[in-house]
Amino acid sequence: MQAARLYGIEDIRIETVQAPAEPGPDQVRIRVMAAGICGSDLHNFRTGQWMTRTPVTPGHEFSGEVMAVGPGVTGFRPRDRVVADSRVGCGTCHACQQGRSNLCASLGFVGEVCDGGFAGEVTLPARQLHRIPPDMPFWLAALAEPLSVAVHAINRLAPDSGMPVVVCGGGTIGGLAALVLSERHDGRVYLVERDPQRVRLLQETCGVSPVALDAIGPLVDGQAPRFMLDTTGSVAVAGHLLDHAAPGGRLVLAGLTATKLNLDLNLIVERELEVRGVSAFADEMPQAITLLPELRERLKAFVTMIQGVEQIPDVYGELLAQQRTGLKTLIFPHPVAEEA
Repeated sequence: MQAARLYGIEDIRIETVQAPAEPGPDQVRIRVMAAGICGSDLHNFRTGQWMTRTPVTPGHEFSGEVMAVGPGVTGFRPRDRVVADSRVGCGTCHACQQGRSNLCASLGFVGEVCDGGFAGEVTLPARQLHRIPPDMPFWLAALAEPLSVAVHAINRLAPDSGMPVVVCGGGTIGGLAALVLSERHDGRVYLVERDPQRVRLLQETCGVSPVALDAIGPLVDGQAPRFMLDTTGSVAVAGHLLDHAAPGGRLVLAGLTATKLNLDLNLIVERELEVRGVSAFADEMPQAITLLPELRERLKAFVTMIQGVEQIPDVYGELLAQQRTGLKTLIFPHPVAEEA
């Protein structure tokens, strides 16, 4: 079978590799049907920040069909449709024992610590899988992982009913968060995003109100924001939001950065501000899977579909050069006959 193999910084190759052997105890072999390219895949490709082994097959956002199950697997059977849980915890630390593997001290991800979904097939432990409805298309199911991150971010934000929310960044996570907020939150959603195509897309699909970062001070309603979500990872954006947050405000950070924020702690103390982080997701994947069907029609506008893993190196280059529109590029290792 063909697979995309990451050998090092800016070195990803398409190779013919041996298909996985029959699954061992508690393992499941999956035919990958749709896999999403994540910003963290591109970041790892450019910087090698999370490389723990090479070569490795990237890809942690994917859906597929069960081909075989190993001894001891009782929750899955061949032909079941599944999505992968991207998180790989140690299973023994306090966080993992509490069911919070996203806070594991040695947290890793599928496609980094083990082979992922940019291939025709992959084998994973059964505990890494969630079953999806048999009528859910594979392209839609492949969005379950990033949608879980967005839902976790919104759960961490927990905006009060009717209150406006500021979302900074209109990429995959910011866009999905805006979409879920438009569906579930009854307050106005403001979007800070420089790309006019993304702004237009999210206006049409989510009804967001575009706003310049400099205009966050008071917003249009004359009040400073209390509920703010940053998905950009920009320290300048985070600093600006903290500087202009209303007393009692809450800032949730869902973007990774390579620099440090020069923070005035007095600002947080005197205004009783809250700053919350987002590490992947907790137990939101079942919630995200349930949400997908009702978001399906609007999610169509978010995705670009590419046939064949052999396209991945070129697509990486195009995404890094910002030559592709849409918020999520999906790769189909095999022909899929299903309606969008």
